[in-house]
Amino acid sequence: MFAISLGEGAELRPVEPWQAQEFLEHVDRAREYTGPWVPFTVTVKDLETARELLQRYADKKAADTGSFYGIWVDGTLVGGVAFRIFDTSVDGCELAVWLEPAMAGRGLINKASRVLVDWAIDERGMHRVEWLVSSLNDRSKAAAKRLGFTLDGVLRESFPWQGVRHDMEVWAVLAPEWRALREERAARAAVH
Repeated sequence: MFAISLGEGAELRPVEPWQAQEFLEHVDRAREYTGPWVPFTVTVKDLETARELLQRYADKKAADTGSFYGIWVDGTLVGGVAFRIFDTSVDGCELAVWLEPAMAGRGLINKASRVLVDWAIDERGMHRVEWLVSSLNDRSKAAAKRLGFTLDGVLRESFPWQGVRHDMEVWAVLAPEWRALREERAARAAVH
């Protein structure tokens, strides 16, 4: 299995069905923090539902329509990033992210998201990467903005979740924009 270092004891690697128990333990720690925004952190309740979710993503990976990655810090699964949608017919994909509350503010989502967006654009030729978020989820909107995504618009009351119809904001970055942002980050890093 591959692992990509995110620095400071953190790494990004796939989460697979055989890791369902570890994934369930992670979801239990993340549930209260992410439950208002991340459906699987509510619907995964036991080993069977954890395995089912991971198997759906394994099937998506095999079909080249999605994939699921975890963020581990010092050997503990603490969050993740996924291509919820990966559509090569239109060169577009959707990135989804989540994190346990104890890990917030460490830049882990930013680092892991950059790895996946770089790969999607550079290796797979994606032109558009989307980030859909409830208009009430300020942390996720701020993360999208920090990464360089642009707010394209709002899908009003498009997502019913836990008794509330959420307005979903569509944030996106296009391949040429991402490459320019990456060059700007590299130039700033070279100065420091």
